[in-house]
Amino acid sequence: MDSETITWIFIAGGIILMILETVLPGGVALFLGISGFGVGLLRWLGFLSDPFTAIFVWLFSSVALTIAIRPFIKKYLKGERSFKFADEDYEAIDKIVEVVETVTEHDNSGRVRFQGITWQARTMEGTIKPGETARISYRENTTWIVEPTYADTQEKEKPKLKNKGS
Repeated sequence: MDSETITWIFIAGGIILMILETVLPGGVALFLGISGFGVGLLRWLGFLSDPFTAIFVWLFSSVALTIAIRPFIKKYLKGERSFKFADEDYEAIDKIVEVVETVTEHDNSGRVRFQGITWQARTMEGTIKPGETARISYRENTTWIVEPTYADTQEKEKPKLKNKGS
């Protein structure tokens, strides 16, 4: 393989690696590409004529860029981050759900709608009728343990204020 072909392989490989960085971000492909492109330019300018020297320069410059510059880039150019608990039960606690089938304390035959799916449900005490809402306390295997929210009953039992002017 002649010297000019090796030079173009370094230049083209460096450009391809830098473009690949946009598809697979992480910083490493970018540094490998910058090093390859730089070695290709040094070979084109006549500074690195020996292919083995060029490979060693590319290897060491890639490692140097990755070790020295990557921490700074990660510090100042942060990626997107999101946080979500891995415990789905923890996220479900205190969520208000709709009662689909009567929920009692005696068995798991009651059902509530949570996240678009109906689940088995049971109360610790009392009965919650269909159409009312309940608050999730915890989960026992596949059964949600719920408590009444009393939002429906409070509206019915709320005393009417009399107008003093009439």
